[in-house]
Amino acid sequence: MPRYLLTLVALIAFACAAPGAKAQQKFNLVESILNDPATPVGGNPKGDITIVTFLDYNCPYCRKATPDLDRFIAADGKVKVIYKDWPILAPSSVVAAKVAIAANYQGKYQQAHDALMAIKLRPATLPLIKAAVQSAGIDVAQLDKDLAAHNSDIGALLQRNIAEADALHLQGTPVFLVGPYLIAGNLDESGFRNAVAKARAAK
Repeated sequence: MPRYLLTLVALIAFACAAPGAKAQQKFNLVESILNDPATPVGGNPKGDITIVTFLDYNCPYCRKATPDLDRFIAADGKVKVIYKDWPILAPSSVVAAKVAIAANYQGKYQQAHDALMAIKLRPATLPLIKAAVQSAGIDVAQLDKDLAAHNSDIGALLQRNIAEADALHLQGTPVFLVGPYLIAGNLDESGFRNAVAKARAAK
């Protein structure tokens, strides 16, 4: 059963409650989490509930949750997903995160994301990462160009994601912010459905 922790607003207030913290810090953290224009978005961009997912491509629980989240999002049709690549488990986590974000320049983040989450070996190897994106129909030559051309922007996005996770005192992946709730741990399709229903009821 998922644990519904502090509301996101309360958690952010706690994170910004250190001596000398300013109200602007709280606003900036909310903006950074929910409205970073560089962050990949899936589902319905105009959905009535937002799920923010902090993930690592070498996390077995993230891999397990991904197809369940995909099925739920497709069935519900009214949920926006914000993907926060948070590569903390292995060096190849950073590589995979950069590859997924670079695929977003082709408009194919979701395809890369799902393919990388489907890798079985842990930690993933560079050949497996390359094979995964190729199998997802991503233009690898263009991907390499985007990785080179946008390397600093991709690195900056990952640093913002890390800063957000640190500010929220997150301990590991996966973490899901579902509406106002923070859920640490794995969710299956039913778990996502129940979490979103709870979030809708709280609106």
